[in-house]
Amino acid sequence: MNYLLIIGGLILLILGGNWLLKSAVALSLKLNISKAVIGLTVVSFATSAPELIVSLNAALNGSSDLALGNIIGSNIANLGLVLGITLLLGSIQVAKNFYKIDWPVMMIASGLLFLFLANDKVIEQNEGILLVSFLIIFILYLLKKQKNIVVDEIVEKEIQIPNYKTALLLILGGFGLWAGSELLINGATALAVDFGVTERVIGVTIVSIGTSIPELAASIIAVVKKEKAISLGNLIGSNIFNILAVIGITSLITPISLSDERLFTNDIYWMIGISFIILPLVLLPKKYLLTWKEGCILLLTYTAFIYMII
Repeated sequence: MNYLLIIGGLILLILGGNWLLKSAVALSLKLNISKAVIGLTVVSFATSAPELIVSLNAALNGSSDLALGNIIGSNIANLGLVLGITLLLGSIQVAKNFYKIDWPVMMIASGLLFLFLANDKVIEQNEGILLVSFLIIFILYLLKKQKNIVVDEIVEKEIQIPNYKTALLLILGGFGLWAGSELLINGATALAVDFGVTERVIGVTIVSIGTSIPELAASIIAVVKKEKAISLGNLIGSNIFNILAVIGITSLITPISLSDERLFTNDIYWMIGISFIILPLVLLPKKYLLTWKEGCILLLTYTAFIYMII
């Protein structure tokens, strides 16, 4: 029964994330927002919605380790698993401002999470305010920086949808994410009890991979449609949103306390480490180009992480 709850929850999260993603992109294009901003903000937030709902639900139900494990595991999966698979499908030309804006903000966000947990193993409301404030500043900076960029005139037909359909997809997406998170949390926590494993293990493996599926789908679609800027921007942006928005918003509502020390002594180092190596992979050996070779490195790194966990 627990497996059915997990599978059903993942299906609803995938459907809900996809509907929310379509409605978000359609809305942003109607507002004439550039593709660069869409990738780093709208798409990233939409694909991070499953992490937000699942982590918030878990924290409210007293499963903080599941909430934290989901975010840390999702950030590792986004770069190790999702980016790795994406690169096997095609190379990605990286924008030169990657190391000036996107990567530093991701590392700062990761560093803030580490410092807050190192302080007292609890992310309090005031720390959540700092995370959300940093996110708002980041978004405002992006909007100001990209305000003179015009959205491409050629837009996929399926994205140009009527307003009523955009609203319907938004509502269905929200419901799918809520219902899916309920099923996934209930199934995952029950499964952890049945097998005698911790919520941390379930969070950084099954739950994090499940909530990263929207990022994988969005990235593959972006590569197939040759929108690779959106693909990489989506993944970096999603990791930023996972920490600043998901952890930030969740801690505003309820404190997130750390119970399993291995989330701090092991898992978060993997998250910071795989985030850090993206920079040398982008700059070496060929600048601003990620290929299947880098994809293999990332996939091997993620495989090693899962092996260490299990």
